[in-house]
Amino acid sequence: MTAIPDLAAVEAMDAADPLRSMRDRFILPEGVIYLDGNSLGAASHAAFSELQAAASKEWAQDLIRAWNTAGWFDMPTELGDRIGRLIGAAPGQTVVCDTTSTNIYKVLHAALAMRPDRSVIVAEGNSFPTDLYMAEGVASTRAGAVLRLEGVDAPSIEELIDDKVAVVLVNHVNYKSGELRDMAALTAKAHTAGALIVWDLCHTAGALPVDLDGANVDFAVGCTYKYINGGPGAPAFIYAATRHLADVQQPLSGWWGHARPFAFEQGYAADAGIRRFLCGTQPILTMRALKGALDDWDDVDMAELRKKSIALTDLFIQLVEARCGAYGLKLESPRDGTKRGSQVSFEHDNAYAIMQALIARGVIGDFRAPATVRFGFTPLYVGFKDVYQAVEILEDIMRTGAWKEARFAVKSAVT
Repeated sequence: MTAIPDLAAVEAMDAADPLRSMRDRFILPEGVIYLDGNSLGAASHAAFSELQAAASKEWAQDLIRAWNTAGWFDMPTELGDRIGRLIGAAPGQTVVCDTTSTNIYKVLHAALAMRPDRSVIVAEGNSFPTDLYMAEGVASTRAGAVLRLEGVDAPSIEELIDDKVAVVLVNHVNYKSGELRDMAALTAKAHTAGALIVWDLCHTAGALPVDLDGANVDFAVGCTYKYINGGPGAPAFIYAATRHLADVQQPLSGWWGHARPFAFEQGYAADAGIRRFLCGTQPILTMRALKGALDDWDDVDMAELRKKSIALTDLFIQLVEARCGAYGLKLESPRDGTKRGSQVSFEHDNAYAIMQALIARGVIGDFRAPATVRFGFTPLYVGFKDVYQAVEILEDIMRTGAWKEARFAVKSAVT
């Protein structure tokens, strides 16, 4: 039986951590153990610096000239290529723009148009809701379109893929359980059936290495405000494989996606490359914050990041089960670290109250209905001692029944 690490052992793990110096790049409140980077990443000094420069110098002083002098116009593709390094995409295939929801709408429409003789969209029944909402919206605009759901129409997504399927929309990491799918295998399955595939990387990008090009993926979308730490409302991204760019058409044909946006032509002509997925004027201030956030990633070894992520989450599971297992917490995430993202979820009938009690004690995770406490581990700023102390607090809350206090009761509207 593996010995439960004590504080000295955990501190030794921190001392040996090759990423330990990264923590100094972030602004973390005193007395807080932040385990919710899978919902909103922490602020970094670099992001603040870029945001301040964009607002106080470029906008305030350069005014409209900054579109050229500060390179604002090219930011969607320049930042896209920098994200490309994190997701295994060669330059010219990734663009930063809009929101994940909007981008899902774009790529699903594009994929359906590329398979005009097919009418089925396949998705997960337990997907993050916006993916399903957007898929429903796209289906409503296409005569005869059908949405098939894993867990509703068949137990597995693989069973739903046949010669009627135009596109598969799937999360690389499940938002609630943290389960990690085999990207290469599922992509190959879709292609064998003649379908296209869209991967949602919202809980992947910045959490673990991805190889979109190596897996022969068609399209991907994702956000930058979680593990990439781009800030609240930071713009999302779209990946489209080079082989599709000459033919793909997306429905939101705004002027920024035009081949010659400043020619002010009456008819629409799409840009020849990845810029064709742009729509309207982009949010420059949030893009500049994202630029600063990406500066923090320039010297990060993604293999080391993944190694630490698995070690952090393994330690958390081991400590919670050893010290809190008697209080009804049940592991919801895969036990095998290679089969989960950088998060761990536990089920409990009183999950909401438990999480509120944790937050009151300075351990910030989140609750997902109906009964999940969820913890995200961002290896750039979460340490092994953070994990140890978080479990100490959780054990105390469970042992004393502190979560039963009236102030932690479930509210009528919980998000």
